[in-house]
Amino acid sequence: MSVKLSNIFSKLQWALIAAVFIALVFIGYITFFTSNHFAKPAPYTFEIKDGETFSSVTKRLFNEGIIPSKFNFKAAAYIYDAEKKIKAARFKIKNDLSYLDLLDLLVNGPADYLRTVRINDGQTLKWLGAKVKRDVKIDSSAFVDLATNKEFIKSLGLNVSTLEGYLFSKTYKIYENSSPEEAIKIFYDSFKEFFNDSLKQRAKQIGLTVHQVLTLASIIKGETDHVEEMPTIAGVYHNRLRIGMRLQADPTIQYLLPGGWRRLTYKDLQIESPYNTYKYSGLPPGPINNPGKNAIMAVLYPEKNNYLYFVANGNGGHNFARSYSDHLKNVAKYRRWLQTQNNQ
Repeated sequence: MSVKLSNIFSKLQWALIAAVFIALVFIGYITFFTSNHFAKPAPYTFEIKDGETFSSVTKRLFNEGIIPSKFNFKAAAYIYDAEKKIKAARFKIKNDLSYLDLLDLLVNGPADYLRTVRINDGQTLKWLGAKVKRDVKIDSSAFVDLATNKEFIKSLGLNVSTLEGYLFSKTYKIYENSSPEEAIKIFYDSFKEFFNDSLKQRAKQIGLTVHQVLTLASIIKGETDHVEEMPTIAGVYHNRLRIGMRLQADPTIQYLLPGGWRRLTYKDLQIESPYNTYKYSGLPPGPINNPGKNAIMAVLYPEKNNYLYFVANGNGGHNFARSYSDHLKNVAKYRRWLQTQNNQ
């Protein structure tokens, strides 16, 4: 048996139902589609942090006066299915956006997103400048210029001419289009955290300043990628420094070459520069790259040995010698290995 709806509800009841429906639609429109005005300079920069929850984002938007209601924003996010889609980034929020428009911005951008940047062991300022340009859209020239700006370096509490060596090797998360100052401070703060009071005390015990530790560590990193060899090479250089023997470190010459690393010639060893450790005794004026943890720890805790010489062995490592005559034998072995490679 069929029943007509007109027989169930009276005209008055139908009118009430229609009124409620229209009211709900009107409230929904007012809630989700009308603009929300905030009393801050626009566009307003709002930063969503890595791993931040949607509830935290909502609370901060409300506390900073960007949205008038946390409940309405959460309800809109539920309808929009946006709670798990927002990304870590810096957003420029225009004024008078609706809740749905704001959610669309937080989900789809545009924005400066959080990206990963890796400072590799032994990376120079020049190479790092190219990397931050590629990975996080920071002007490479401005980055390098600031890292060599004496006033800026002084503001960090350092009395050095360049931040070469002081930007610590590790993986970072940085927002796109960050300022060079912000990025450099992040890198340097990581170095300060690593080189704690205990390591500073150790440097003092072995008669080196922090700057000298970084300088020697950068040379060691330039000599080898083999972590297990670093303390041995550090021992060699400590021995040479102790007796006043020149370091004669090839990486310090490579650092002076404008065209990048290549096989050195006798003429290269005559370059006039305080960084030329073939001409001048002691350490050069400063680091030649940004060494990592392993090279720094090798300088602070070198292997105790009697070696004064080392040369490549052709397998990625080195042969070490106590005397010059033994060193010449190792050099001859290396040259024979080179000859076999040239004949292949």
